[in-house]
Amino acid sequence: MPDFTAKDVKSLRDATGAGMMDAKNALTEADGDRDAAARILRQKGLSKVATLEDRENSQGTIAVARSDNTVALVELKSETDFSAKAQDFVDLVEQLAEAVLEGGEDAVSSLEGAIDDLKISKKENIELGKVARFEAADGNGLDAYVHVQDGRGANGVIIEIEGADDAAAHEIALHCAFAKPGALSREEIDSDLVEKARAGFEELTRKEGKPEQAVPKIVEGRLNSWYGERVLPEQGIFGDKETVQAKLGDARIVRFTQAHIGD
Repeated sequence: MPDFTAKDVKSLRDATGAGMMDAKNALTEADGDRDAAARILRQKGLSKVATLEDRENSQGTIAVARSDNTVALVELKSETDFSAKAQDFVDLVEQLAEAVLEGGEDAVSSLEGAIDDLKISKKENIELGKVARFEAADGNGLDAYVHVQDGRGANGVIIEIEGADDAAAHEIALHCAFAKPGALSREEIDSDLVEKARAGFEELTRKEGKPEQAVPKIVEGRLNSWYGERVLPEQGIFGDKETVQAKLGDARIVRFTQAHIGD
């Protein structure tokens, strides 16, 4: 009979989140070796949660981290907002962001075990979403912004701008959080989506009975407005008539990325 006590069972249960009988059985299987029992529980837990991978996980938490001219953003996805707002979940996302800040995007692998443990304890399809790290060129404006809602990061942006300072970058980051642009240029938008939009505008314009000779110009105008809703420099800043690019003047947005809960 393996040598362990009820206190050992409780300790293992507290450390792994397993049930009392599961913890006892794992200790029995491991001949009382606590570390081996924890590994057994972890493998069994992962085997169970593997069946959850097809379940929708549109909730989650976003964290950003910054040091000098470098910023990082990490999104950790979950099935429920209840899990996403829990302190252990929020703490892990912040640890992931700090790891990416220090070691690059691949540094998330150092916390794979912690993510797996969270999957087991929450019994949800928990996985990494967006992971990004920007190191700005000398003199460029840089910002990392996260909007906190209900105790967790719900909308995060990082952005780098050439020819502008951090204050300008922050203003555009706030705009991104508000407007949720889909691309930095028209060329980045999927051509199939563009053609679908164009075809839809042509059909709508003809149904409105517009003169045939006027159709191309009207369609082009509507397509330009469609781009203006999606392409960051063409968007009206905070919904105003002045575009983001007009606000920036000669400055240029080098790159941006965004994650927001609900995608």
